[in-house]
Amino acid sequence: MKVRSPKTAWLSLSIIACVLLPLAGVWLSGRPVGRYLQFPPLTGYVAHAPFNRLIFGAGTLFFLLTMSCLLYVSYSSLSPKRDFSARPFPWWGWGGLLLCIFAWILAWNRFPWFSILQSYTFFPLWVGYILSVNGVTFRRSGTCLLLGNPSRFFLLFPVSAVFWWYFEWLNRFVQNWYYVGVDNFSAFAYVLHATLCFSTVLPAVLSTVDLLATFFTPADHYHSYAVPRLSPGIWMSRFILVGMTVILAFLPVAPDQLFPFVWIAPLFIITGIQGAVGRQLFFSLFLRGNGRLMLLSALAGLMCGFFWEMWNWKSLAHWQYSIPYVDRYHLFAMPILGYLGYLPFGLECQVIAFSAVGLLPGDMLEDNLYPITRS
Repeated sequence: MKVRSPKTAWLSLSIIACVLLPLAGVWLSGRPVGRYLQFPPLTGYVAHAPFNRLIFGAGTLFFLLTMSCLLYVSYSSLSPKRDFSARPFPWWGWGGLLLCIFAWILAWNRFPWFSILQSYTFFPLWVGYILSVNGVTFRRSGTCLLLGNPSRFFLLFPVSAVFWWYFEWLNRFVQNWYYVGVDNFSAFAYVLHATLCFSTVLPAVLSTVDLLATFFTPADHYHSYAVPRLSPGIWMSRFILVGMTVILAFLPVAPDQLFPFVWIAPLFIITGIQGAVGRQLFFSLFLRGNGRLMLLSALAGLMCGFFWEMWNWKSLAHWQYSIPYVDRYHLFAMPILGYLGYLPFGLECQVIAFSAVGLLPGDMLEDNLYPITRS
């Protein structure tokens, strides 16, 4: 009989806990479990707290401090990249740009001849974005995610679908966003369409990281130095992992207070799993003094977040928000402070790519951004 290793056991238990603990929290709190399992997911059973000036003010201060830190780190660790030789923009990049523009026009208008397909503009729009961004990256650097390692790039799509479905699962317990314009979808059509849309998330963010890397190099005064691998230790990682999963169990009990952990907890859970099974942590790059990958990942998450919200704004099938305490002063449909969530989300995308796809081969502590074109 084959004995399961402790590493495999920790990984399996962590995945099961991340999925089931929020549902256990519903059951232990005496709430009806059935409404959290309805499919397609329904909304309206979580009543959120009204706008609060004090909390909004504190959030605004935190937002300004966060952006100031990002700007400072950008100035300190990155400098404009000037040494590149422009290449012709590839034909598939032009195709992606035309697809993006065409899908954008269709998404924001209501042409009678397009009414049957009006709800299906998200996927082609973001495929166009991904191709366009890879085209610009190729023009600037001679390579890109799409061409550098096609098999791993296309593997990002199914991984991305599973990745975002988990966020949809967590949202059932806090109900910070909900979808409109999807009333005519059957359960099967909903799953198929949503999975296709969700599959574009990781390719979009990772392609944007790749593009940003062509504009910025480590600053002239940046110094990378050799240090031992830094890690909080296996037991500390396990403590963080257990703590974050317990917080997930309390999501349905206190959704107004804990909703930020929908975006924070998965990041620490993934890195906690890495440390608990003895793997190198994504944050080791930062601990070593090289925050370039983390910075570009956070900026890519924010950049994609802007386009997600903008293109969602006037689309027929779209999402809307219901966020406690800070649901005011919107940029498109998103409350302005909600954009903070895209910063850790960019990091989560990078961690998932490294952990699940192996897009970053080799040692996490190497000095360069990451060898995306290496086999």
